Amino acid sequence: MPYLKSLNIPLEKKNPFPYNVPAIKFADQVDLTNEITFFIGDNGTGKSTLIETLAFRLQLPHMDGSDYAKKSFEAAVKLAPYLQLEYNIDRPIGFFFRAEDFGDYLNSVNRRDQSLHAQLSELDGEVPKEIIQQMKDNANTQLYHMRKDYGQSLNTFSHGEAYMKIIQEKVKSRGIFILDEPEAALSPAKQLSLIFHIKEHLKNNMSQFIIATHSPILMAMPEATIYEITEEGMKKTALEATDHYTITKNFLNNPEAFLRHL
Repeated sequence: MPYLKSLNIPLEKKNPFPYNVPAIKFADQVDLTNEITFFIGDNGTGKSTLIETLAFRLQLPHMDGSDYAKKSFEAAVKLAPYLQLEYNIDRPIGFFFRAEDFGDYLNSVNRRDQSLHAQLSELDGEVPKEIIQQMKDNANTQLYHMRKDYGQSLNTFSHGEAYMKIIQEKVKSRGIFILDEPEAALSPAKQLSLIFHIKEHLKNNMSQFIIATHSPILMAMPEATIYEITEEGMKKTALEATDHYTITKNFLNNPEAFLRHL
């Protein structure tokens, strides 16, 4: 049973941003009774704004451990008072994953790690490496928690491998999991791995996944609900009827037809 049954944003305001984006204008009694719901649409339709508002309202923790004080959540803060939620289970637990947070997180950890290494380099050869590492971890809270939560080897993984490692660690018990464009960190093969992980998780856990994506691979997740957002509205759409699927399929079937005029 999903935690959320529906969301609704009744607004009289039509301008400026964020009130004027389609995902907000047309968020009218959106059915969320499926375990997996996708929001798709072109750039600028407001998919991220919608799910950021939902994550802010539920106060789901972030991948990087930060709060919602970031400037990127200003729209969500403005919209939260208008967001109406209907619950099956009124106890929101889970996680919020944004691809940009993941990249910023790893980059900040690596920068801090390099800076500490430079500062402690004079101890090389005089102090055991494990002691230097402990000193770095003590000085770098982010690095400490990364190793504690995800293992010593996370920073040796590729970008996509590290993202999947964190997903696997965080999506273990039941909850609401909101993902914003996870394909930004994942190869096509890793997107299939994500589908497999979600489907296996749902076999044993009462969870709910709400995902904004451009990826036809992820949209093909069996039994998922897809909401396609356009300038004209937001509606449930079969995978094969979405613009993302149609354009991708036609391009792969005949790329020359698309590219010969470029």
